[in-house]
Amino acid sequence: MKKFLSFLLTTYVSVPVILYLFPWILSHAIFSHLLKFPYFVDLRRPQDVLNHTCNFYLSTEEGVSVGVWHTLPMSQWDAAAGKNLDWYHETLGDGRPVIIYLHGNVGTRAISHRVELVKILSAAGYHVLSLDYRGFGDSTGDPSEAGLTSDALYLYYWAKTRSRGSMLCLWGHSLGSGVATNAAVKIQEQEGYAVDALILEAPYTRIGEAVTNHPLAKMYMFLPGFESLLWNILERINISFANDKNLKILSSPLLILHSEDDNVVPFHMGQKLYQISLQAQKESNRNTQIQMVSYRANLRLSHSHIYLDPNLSDVVQRFLQNLT
Repeated sequence: MKKFLSFLLTTYVSVPVILYLFPWILSHAIFSHLLKFPYFVDLRRPQDVLNHTCNFYLSTEEGVSVGVWHTLPMSQWDAAAGKNLDWYHETLGDGRPVIIYLHGNVGTRAISHRVELVKILSAAGYHVLSLDYRGFGDSTGDPSEAGLTSDALYLYYWAKTRSRGSMLCLWGHSLGSGVATNAAVKIQEQEGYAVDALILEAPYTRIGEAVTNHPLAKMYMFLPGFESLLWNILERINISFANDKNLKILSSPLLILHSEDDNVVPFHMGQKLYQISLQAQKESNRNTQIQMVSYRANLRLSHSHIYLDPNLSDVVQRFLQNLT
């Protein structure tokens, strides 16, 4: 028993040392891209899990190819039978809003809660482009904050050239909320205009605060210097995903969706981002729509099940319609 307890103690104490020596471990934990759930879905055949959807790939930079699903809005369902990829791309200019869905860590664009959300948005009348960032799913390359942001930007500009002025909305869930605000800031700074709409589902203030809130991290928080070590490693591996900083800059219309019982990203982070956005709007004397929808804990929607809200499509429709 003494040997076993000694082994456990040694293992426990060695974790901070291992993280310090091999910072890429934290990067892999944040992205969790190697967990390619569900394993038995052929991403080249979206029709196995999602109707009215085509699969294609974009070369976002040399050596990087990312997989994308384009799911049609309800108005195009009947016309889609037998149509090819070019026809699908052409429909992006039919005047319906286009939602670029930027998912969280772990798994692929085929995970059930992502597929179910896309079904709801499609039935509500939107085009949905679901992206697997580099390193995720069947996309090539290795993930990084800069790389994920670059992939989202490439897809945004690709869609914009085909949408003929239709509304383009960035929807970021969890990890994807940081990708969405990063991309929106880049667009605003480079192009001089704000993204048409930004929807953040279960967003964190910045990734470091989400990491330190993780149950595994909390096991070590009483160790002197452990929290500082985590922040130091994040700086070394260039990962910040600073939603709080980004929302001080952004002038895009914003909708935040967050459940009070979120066990991954605490609800108070979504509340803080909402207050940051309101304050930024006040200081810049803007009149941009900023909205937060909170879900009571007794609904048990947690981190990934807000799609179960029967009123979600109405919430999204009201938000987007008020922008036109």
